Amino acid sequence: MATLVDQDFFARLRLLSDKFAASVPGMLARLATLRAVFDPHAPAPESVAELRQILHTVAGSAATFGFRAMGYQARALEQRLRVLMAFDVIAPRDWESWLVSLDNYLAWAEIDPQSKNYPDENVQQQ
Repeated sequence: MATLVDQDFFARLRLLSDKFAASVPGMLARLATLRAVFDPHAPAPESVAELRQILHTVAGSAATFGFRAMGYQARALEQRLRVLMAFDVIAPRDWESWLVSLDNYLAWAEIDPQSKNYPDENVQQQ
């Protein structure tokens, strides 16, 4: 028995993919803005929460729309951020280490967010 295929499915998926791709520069700009004002000695809770939310959104959506390594790395950053958020006191050096990873992510994504390779982590997505 043949499976019925929604003829409009791929057209809708392409529109959603285009919408996601169009949102990437703004998302990267917002992450960079939050990064620029981030104080590892006294991080603002609102900024930490917004960073986590953006990374969570990217991690959940990126692979669907052809940005696998970007999503994978966003998930890794989000998970590390969640660990930091779980503690009442965090040493500035721990925040600084996380910020270096965020800086690397932003630098990589600015060049080619759809790349299948993430050089700092030797991630290769098929």
